[in-house]
Amino acid sequence: MTSFNPFSLPILFFSILSLSFLSLTTHAADPVYLTEVCANNTFSANSIYQSNLKSLLSSLDSNATRNIEFFNTTTGQNTSDPVYGLFNCRGDVTPQLCRDCVNAAVKVLTSKCSREKVALTYYDECIVRYSNRSFFSTVDEKPRLGLLNTGNVTDQDKFNRLLNTSMLELATETSGAPTGSKKFGTKQVNISAFQTLYNLAQCTPDLSSTDCKTCLQDAVKLLPWCCSGKQGGRIVFPSCNIRYELYPFYTLAATTPTPSPGVQSPPPPSPSSVSGPKDKSKLSTSKIVAIVAPISASVVLFIVGCCFLIRRGKKYKAVDGENDTNIRIKGLKSSDQSTSKSMPWSVNEASITELDPR
Repeated sequence: MTSFNPFSLPILFFSILSLSFLSLTTHAADPVYLTEVCANNTFSANSIYQSNLKSLLSSLDSNATRNIEFFNTTTGQNTSDPVYGLFNCRGDVTPQLCRDCVNAAVKVLTSKCSREKVALTYYDECIVRYSNRSFFSTVDEKPRLGLLNTGNVTDQDKFNRLLNTSMLELATETSGAPTGSKKFGTKQVNISAFQTLYNLAQCTPDLSSTDCKTCLQDAVKLLPWCCSGKQGGRIVFPSCNIRYELYPFYTLAATTPTPSPGVQSPPPPSPSSVSGPKDKSKLSTSKIVAIVAPISASVVLFIVGCCFLIRRGKKYKAVDGENDTNIRIKGLKSSDQSTSKSMPWSVNEASITELDPR
């Protein structure tokens, strides 16, 4: 008969909780759709342009699997109807989420802009665009998209000044990267002892430092038009975008600056400092229980908290779905507006302008 070991219960309990926690966190988030814009410049079915466009979208989709965040290409260069296209993923997203976003964006463009020569789609995690004219290494600020968080800040004048200053500083820092490298940056600014402003800025890597800075500065100038006094907002151009919130909406670990060459990180502790002398390297059962029990309790509290937040999130989502009737995207059909109602955003009615079909 197998003897019962009471000390195995905390370890078993912790193992079960760990597996449950992993199952909750391994599900990857889906890319968040914002909108698409199709220029009123059509091509004929079964034309050379359609064939080139199909090849281009396939190339964008397949190259997104190469763990790269930016890719541009041209198809049909030796024909009368070449197609130019690119994708650019947000600088902090995982390779998997970048691939998922590009794949979803290509599907949207294929279905909703199936006959247009110029089109783009905005996602929270990426942008995909194509055109019959070359736009590489060129600043494009149309069509522009303005999104805002409906909550207001308390001291709007002070907040707007802080936002403008910090965003302009971030624009300078982000644009300083050389042409061809990632132009992505974040900045955290303390509003008070209890509140932080989180800023993000990004340009497509093909822009020069000067063009990137100009694009970001122009986006900052539009913040009063879009989001004056609001708790969050963003301006999105084809060539660059900015966003701010009062909560961390980007991956903090992915945007932590690397140490400068003159700064060395402290060496990791040696194995002896962790395990102790050889004759005392094994932990006693009582020490294992003392370590595992608090961890188990912490994990339980964490899972309970997650369940509470999930249930609360569903509740607020339902409330938003009933009351969020002011969300409008100019140029979209009424049947398409349900896509945007799941977002905690209002879209400025005049924010979408037609693409320049040149």
